Amino acid sequence: MAPLGDNNNNNVVVSNLKLERMLSMKGGKGEASYVNNSQAQGQHARSMLHLLKDTLDGVQLNSPEIPFVIADLGCSCGSNTIFIIDVIVEHMSKRYEAVGQEPPEFSAFFSDLPSNDFNTLFQLLPPLANNGCGSMEECLASNSHRSYFAAGVPGSFYRRLFPARSIDVFYSAFSLHWLSQVPEIVLDKRSPAYNKGKIYIHGANESTANAYRKQFQTDLAYFLGCRSKEMKRGGSMFLACLGRTSVDPTDQGGAGLLFGTHFQDAWDDLVQEGLITSEKRDKFNIPVYAPSIQDFKEVVEANGSFKINNLQVFRGGSPLVVSHPDDAAEIGRALANSCRSVSGVLVDAHIGEQLSDELFTRVEERATCHAKELLQNLQFFHIVASLSLV
Repeated sequence: MAPLGDNNNNNVVVSNLKLERMLSMKGGKGEASYVNNSQAQGQHARSMLHLLKDTLDGVQLNSPEIPFVIADLGCSCGSNTIFIIDVIVEHMSKRYEAVGQEPPEFSAFFSDLPSNDFNTLFQLLPPLANNGCGSMEECLASNSHRSYFAAGVPGSFYRRLFPARSIDVFYSAFSLHWLSQVPEIVLDKRSPAYNKGKIYIHGANESTANAYRKQFQTDLAYFLGCRSKEMKRGGSMFLACLGRTSVDPTDQGGAGLLFGTHFQDAWDDLVQEGLITSEKRDKFNIPVYAPSIQDFKEVVEANGSFKINNLQVFRGGSPLVVSHPDDAAEIGRALANSCRSVSGVLVDAHIGEQLSDELFTRVEERATCHAKELLQNLQFFHIVASLSLV
């Protein structure tokens, strides 16, 4: 069950279905929106392009008469997903041309939870080249136009999203670390896994961390089971999610620094100032788990539907993109906006927008005081996987 609350001090626990319907990156185009705070994700994705292209080189080429279908799972609402689809279409077009075939028509599905800001995403989509007419070569050569048909698919990727054997390439980046729910026992006061005094598992006890690990592996198993039915024979899947280098799940690495330090302290500030109760804080947990490479590998091998072509820990870099590294205030603001862009919707639902403003103001203040340390130490690692059907 995932924890959310009303604007009073009554604690409300809602089903994972409700979480699925309201969880999203922060929409719109404001200062704390995902659109304006996803530059780091874009940089990290670009640094992995050689691995993505290796995955695409393993995709089977079908008849040019058959449309080539791509799905981005967890697309969110920024320009990063559009850039990646362009890369995939261009790379596959060149592969068809290299064997003397005209490229097929391309179709791209942008998929995320129903609460995702699809409106902003669709506004960023360039118009279809030549209104869908003309050759694929003309489409690809057309500047500021897209060379594929586009559609949005709302729904959880922990369930079926597409017809059987319909997708050539699945791509998912920076999404699979989001769990379908916070494990119920983490919110149960009677359980040894109760995460008392914390809003994340970084530095939590072993029972809490193991509950999160089990939830991640359960979710990933459902994810792989669904994709194994939806992928075409000869298709491939490229996955990247927050990961960790430590074998200890209570050490969440970069994710722990983002959610478990200044963010955690800001929640404690609200409790100490009497703005929320300690119980209210304890009923909020971030549903994120950064797996180890072993956590990931165990699930893929147990599933048995996919061959691992590549599985590695990849250094992504800092989530903070700033123009002036010596400006502590800019760094503090960047951390607060980065944190709010991915968790703000959940925080707003739990304590209301007014207290949410108070919370992230404190995050910014604390991060500003530790700006130099954050720039040096806040680094993300990713689990990167290339999979194909057995």
